[in-house]
This record gives sequence, structure tokens and C-alpha cells, in this order.
Amino acid sequence: MRTLFIDFDGTICADRFWRNSPEYIKIQQSLFTENSQVAADWMRGTYTSEQINQLVSEQTGILYQILWDTFESDCKTMSVPVDILDLVVALRNNFYVVLITGNMDSFSRFTSPALQLELYFDEIVNSYDERQLKTDNGGETFLKYCQGDISNAILVEDSQKSIEVFRSLGGVGHQTDSLEKTLEILHTLK
Repeated sequence: MRTLFIDFDGTICADRFWRNSPEYIKIQQSLFTENSQVAADWMRGTYTSEQINQLVSEQTGILYQILWDTFESDCKTMSVPVDILDLVVALRNNFYVVLITGNMDSFSRFTSPALQLELYFDEIVNSYDERQLKTDNGGETFLKYCQGDISNAILVEDSQKSIEVFRSLGGVGHQTDSLEKTLEILHTLK
């Protein structure tokens, strides 16, 4: 069976951590701009969500408990459009569908269970659990979870780097820049 890899953030979900905080911009700047290596290491399993919220609290002066409560709530209330999930289910007739995400422990702890993503995908692969990003080691994670030949596999993804790594392995990459574009791509695969 052919494998269809689908990314999460920016591909099927547009929601962000701390999106409901009045200090959203300040928090994003602190973590993803000023400490981008820490954020990348978090996705590789080096830090826990608690440690990251503590770091952001120290850097921004926002009380830890306020940060944590917003963070946890925002993780649990992220959303994926129903029409995308319906298409994913339909595509499972022709593909082994893998949700492959460069993400944090919060994805496995809060987001995936809250959205019941295991009901829609054959497999869920999170970089935090793998201890490496999908582009690390020449795309090793793609090869690990690919069913059959990678040349028959497809990736739907918003990251140009991930698309390039996947194509270098021999797979077919479809880059998206919006949830609407993802929906269009998935329709062509049906």
C-alpha cells in the first residue's frame, strides 16, 4: 500500500500556542524568535512543555501559571477542519495515512488526544517522541514509517525544507500554504 504523509502545523491546523493570551506577540517573540534553537530542541525532545513555559515566564515576566493554563487550553482546543478529516478517512482506502509532525510533547499529551486524531490516521508520528525532526538525518523518519517503496509515497506539507528532503529520498512532495490549499491537494489524491 502507498503511504501518504500529512504534516500538522500549517498544513491541516493553523492554530498557535498561547493564541488566547493578551501577550501572544511577546510570547511568540520570546520563544520562536529570540530562542529559536530552544524551540527546535523542544521539538526534538530535549525540553518539556513545563520547562518551556518556565523559560518563557522568566523571559517575559508573565506568571507561569497564567502561561501554563493558556498554553494547555490552547493545545487542547486546536482544530482541524472537518472536511480535511473526512478526506483523510476516505484516503485511507488507497493509502496508509501517516500524520507526521515536527511538534512538541504537548501534541502527544494534549492536542492529539483532544482531537482524537488516532481515529483519522493510521499512524501518528511526532518529532518529540522520535527525538528528531523529520528532516534530520536525511529524512530518516520518513523511511522508518513508509509502507512500501518511498518512490510511491506522497507528502503534503507546508515546509519547503521538508518537501526538499522528501523529494531527495524519491518521494512526491506537495507543498501547501493554507488549509484551503491542503484540501485541494487532498482532493486530487482521492
